[in-house]
Order: sequence, then C-alpha cells, then structure tokens
Amino acid sequence: MKKFIATLMMMAMLAVVLPLSANAQTNGTRYTRNRTNTNRVYKRPNFYQRHRNLINVGIGTGAGALLGGLIGGKKGALIGTAVGAGGSALYTYKINPKTKRYYRVYR
Repeated sequence: MKKFIATLMMMAMLAVVLPLSANAQTNGTRYTRNRTNTNRVYKRPNFYQRHRNLINVGIGTGAGALLGGLIGGKKGALIGTAVGAGGSALYTYKINPKTKRYYRVYR
C-alpha cells in the first residue's frame, strides 16, 4: 500500500512539474560562452510584432470595405474602405501606440 501511495504522489508531482519545466525553454535569451567572453543573443520578434501597424490597418480596411459593401453596394464599399483605414490607423498610431524595443547584443 505504501508503494502505491508513493507512486501516486510521484505521478501527481510529475504532472504538476512537467508543464512548468516545458515552458522554461521559451525564454528569448540565449547565451553562448567561450573562454574570453559571454555573448547574449536575443530571439527575433515574431511576424506580428514586426509588422503590427500594417496588419492592424489592413484588417481595419478590409472590415470597413466588407461592411460598407454589405450596406451600400460599390459606393458603400469605397466609403467603408476609407473609414476603416482611417479608424484603424487612428487606433494603431494615436490611441494605442506601442513603443519599439531595441535589443542590445552584448559581446
């Protein structure tokens, strides 16, 4: 009975620790060492982080054109495109701007 309880406790601990240790590998910093110095290399930002503004404005433009086309036909699609592009650009650049982070490579 003691072996059974000990086995269950070990499995429970493993079930809790395993997801935490699997997440430990997603750190964006990688270190390389040689005899003289240590280099710190940062992971490149993903596609959305690099092109955030263009993607957001494009999605807003497409949504505006779709809604304008459904409501007002061809002329509505043109007006919806302009309104969608303007609104999403206003949101992206003025209301919710993100600061660029420049990473430094230490050598």
